[in-house]
Amino acid sequence: MSFNWKNDSRRIFLVVLAAFVMAMNINTFVTAGGLYPGGVSGLTILIQRISLNYFHVKLPYSLVNIALNAAPVYVGFRFVGKKFTLYSLVMILCCSFFTDSLPVYEITQDTLLIAIFGGIINGLSISLSLFADATSGGTDFLAIYLSDKKGIESWNLVLGFNAVILGIAGYFFGWDKALYSIIFQYASTQTLYALYRNYQKQTLFIVTDHPQEIAKGIHEVCNHGASIMKAEGSYEHKEHGMVYSVVSSTDAKRVRMKIKEIDPKAFVNMIRSKEIFGRFVMKPRD
Repeated sequence: MSFNWKNDSRRIFLVVLAAFVMAMNINTFVTAGGLYPGGVSGLTILIQRISLNYFHVKLPYSLVNIALNAAPVYVGFRFVGKKFTLYSLVMILCCSFFTDSLPVYEITQDTLLIAIFGGIINGLSISLSLFADATSGGTDFLAIYLSDKKGIESWNLVLGFNAVILGIAGYFFGWDKALYSIIFQYASTQTLYALYRNYQKQTLFIVTDHPQEIAKGIHEVCNHGASIMKAEGSYEHKEHGMVYSVVSSTDAKRVRMKIKEIDPKAFVNMIRSKEIFGRFVMKPRD
């Protein structure tokens, strides 16, 4: 693993900040509302509450969270990326430490407000870790492994895992908390979707008289290929080239600027792609 002082210092700062925000959220909104986040964090909190309420044993968050993340971290080191997993491990350890160290503080007793704003902050913390090319651990490692290495759609598995957590939580502690947790998770997902766009795709349809140059420009900007087709304008019946390509949303702005640089008169239609199949170049995880 190679290290770049400037880049890696930035990543460490973002990871530690993300861990602090997540821990603060757990000790305020999540604890105050009796809610359950998704993934291993939600399972950790569920185990803690079952242990305290039914066995009168207070388990440290760090002990349970680190133990539950052991297998996913192994999968990450083995199959996903060593440096990516190392920073994710820093996120897991720091979040565990901060959660046990920071005081529990109740901001409000309104459960709906807790679910909404707690979900927003949770999504913010996850976004910060993703900006650092890391993850909050747990099911994220398994989802990446199944998706990238095995070609298996992992969304339903993660959704099913969260549904089991909420089902157990509802049975033991009341269905109102489970239902509010759904609002929490929805707010978290929408915040993540708004802030982190690397996984989102944009389909480009570009009508131009310089198709070869634009296809080359797209490859220079983001290493994505393109298909070139012939198109005829219905008004003037003049033949043009049409370039078809799919890029990540984070690259879309730079690609658009490159197109304007090559052909200011190009007509560009950008469409959000919900799902794609086949080869799509993604930045490898280090």
